Amino acid sequence: MIIESIELKNYRNYDELHMDFSHGTNILYGDNAQGKTNVLEAIYVCATTKSHRGSKDKEIIQFDRDESHIKLNIRKKDIPYRIDMHLKKNKAKGVAVNGVPIRKASELFGIVNVVFFSPEDLNLIKNGPAERRRFVDLELCQLNKLYVHSLVQYNRIVTQRNKLLKDMAFRPDYEETLDIWDMQLVQYGKEMIGYRKEFIEQLDGIIGPIHGKLSGEKETLRILYEPNVEADAFEDVIRRSRQQDIKQKTTLTGPHRDDLSFIINGIDIRRFGSQGQQRTAALSLKLAEIELVEKTVYDYPILLLDDVLSELDSSRQNQLLAGINHIQTVITCTGLEEFVRNRFPVDKIYRVVSGTVGSEN
Repeated sequence: MIIESIELKNYRNYDELHMDFSHGTNILYGDNAQGKTNVLEAIYVCATTKSHRGSKDKEIIQFDRDESHIKLNIRKKDIPYRIDMHLKKNKAKGVAVNGVPIRKASELFGIVNVVFFSPEDLNLIKNGPAERRRFVDLELCQLNKLYVHSLVQYNRIVTQRNKLLKDMAFRPDYEETLDIWDMQLVQYGKEMIGYRKEFIEQLDGIIGPIHGKLSGEKETLRILYEPNVEADAFEDVIRRSRQQDIKQKTTLTGPHRDDLSFIINGIDIRRFGSQGQQRTAALSLKLAEIELVEKTVYDYPILLLDDVLSELDSSRQNQLLAGINHIQTVITCTGLEEFVRNRFPVDKIYRVVSGTVGSEN
């Protein structure tokens, strides 16, 4: 799986941009706030339809323009694909694959698999459960189209049910309709729980040896799924908690409250781990994510590293760089010294200055 080129128009600080990529390691370097991350974001949008920053389309489009375009050319198992993304300020985005418009985002998922690693990801373990759920959702959506459907339907139902619970303060008779929403909530929630459980079990089977190597075999890492409610008990619990839901005007039970735990040598490092342990575990998680994608789709993903090396000490830099030299990688950084110091092979170098990109080799 290789990105061959990308074209941007009216995208954030780029009026127009065309870039060709090497099949190996591609470096975008320059000062902060020059537009390096915007290139990675555009790649991610073409893979998932969403910004890794959580930005809305209107925030991505240049402020004095009504629309923006991304064109991504990739090659997957020697088959070329072109993804065209048409972002609009006041309408839903348009997406086409090889010139054919698609109707649902799920039709795009899986064409190109990317793993995004930013400094914020190093805090994934110490931050709140919402970020860990987001990690699971973003990766599972790339790997499992059935999960996409369950997630979209579940989120829609939770939103509608919460609105109904609020409206019941003025219309108590609305409670009669809760049974219909609860039935759907349980249906799609149980599907999500099953997919998440399988995904975390697969990650757990991969992450142990990776973390052992990163820690010099001093630590054993486990990643465990903590469902808010077990699938078999969901229907009973949602029924028993109804009055509490009505009182608090929100849905208190379901996979929208799930979490993950990270256990090193029997200790939950979310609460009791050092910053070094948490960061090494986050690095292990990203490397495990790469391996899981390869095992699932029989192809390596494209790795997007957004200025993350500056947040790692030299040992972890070396361990990360050594673990990714076999896949296409796009890296942003403020300077090239870490690659010189680590003697890491670089195939293509771009300098980014104020929304312009120039190749240096």
